[in-house]
Amino acid sequence: MAGLKELRTRIESIKSTQKITSAMKMVAAARLRKAQMLTDSASAYSESIAKILARAGAGTRERIARGEPVEVSAFMKSKEQAKNYLLVVFTSDRGLCGSYNANVAKIALQRLNELKQAGKEVKVLCIGRKGRDIIRRFDADRISSCIEGVARKGASYAEASLIAEQLCNGFLNNEFDVCEVVYSRFHSVMNREIKAEQFLPAGAGSEEISFAQPELVNGAEYEYEPQPDELVNGLVDNYIKAAFFAYIINSQASEQGARMTSMDNATRNAKDMISKLTLKYNRMRQTSITTELIEIIAGAEAL
Repeated sequence: MAGLKELRTRIESIKSTQKITSAMKMVAAARLRKAQMLTDSASAYSESIAKILARAGAGTRERIARGEPVEVSAFMKSKEQAKNYLLVVFTSDRGLCGSYNANVAKIALQRLNELKQAGKEVKVLCIGRKGRDIIRRFDADRISSCIEGVARKGASYAEASLIAEQLCNGFLNNEFDVCEVVYSRFHSVMNREIKAEQFLPAGAGSEEISFAQPELVNGAEYEYEPQPDELVNGLVDNYIKAAFFAYIINSQASEQGARMTSMDNATRNAKDMISKLTLKYNRMRQTSITTELIEIIAGAEAL
């Protein structure tokens, strides 16, 4: 049985750990608030672009149906018999965020196996060190590269744009035919959804654009100047960068939410352990004092 000194040392050690986890919880909460504000403001921008593209895309589809010549952005053209896939996986660089990284890596590995079984050549780009560490234990040869330190000082649109441009250049240079992303979609601190979706090409192709039907305003359709296809081509670059930025900020908010929850649980567990060990320490101390008193009384009676 542990002595009083060992128990005292253990209690002090757990108290130090409790201070650390409590501080990490507060830091994660502060970063989460910033990430949430960024997510809300960025989603309004990306949704506006998506609505314009949906309307203009419907106009483009009508021009195609009428047989008019239409020029479609290369980033929206599906390649015939797509063989090479790039899977971009968003995780964190640090741990202590519960099962966040493991859950994202699990979905990424599932998607990786699905593509392999379909006969596709797949390479993985990891945004975050933890994803790379997990995936390389199962399929190290598929990892092409890893980008660390993304959003280390907070998510930046300029940083997201730079990575998105690199991916676009790889798509244009036929380094891959399709780019898919696996990330955590943030809804709330307790509600995060791991999603795998296509990033490039951005909208499947001119003849199969998955945009909405023409939208009527008081019975009239939108008229465009320039033509809808020119408008789509002009906006698609912004749409791609905004989409990639959304992946980063959603992942960052999910990471901080998971870390805050994990550190809160750790702080509570430390508090429970301190309470139990303190009770045990007091009982042992009381037993020790009682034993000493009995010995003193017994010695006095012997005299």
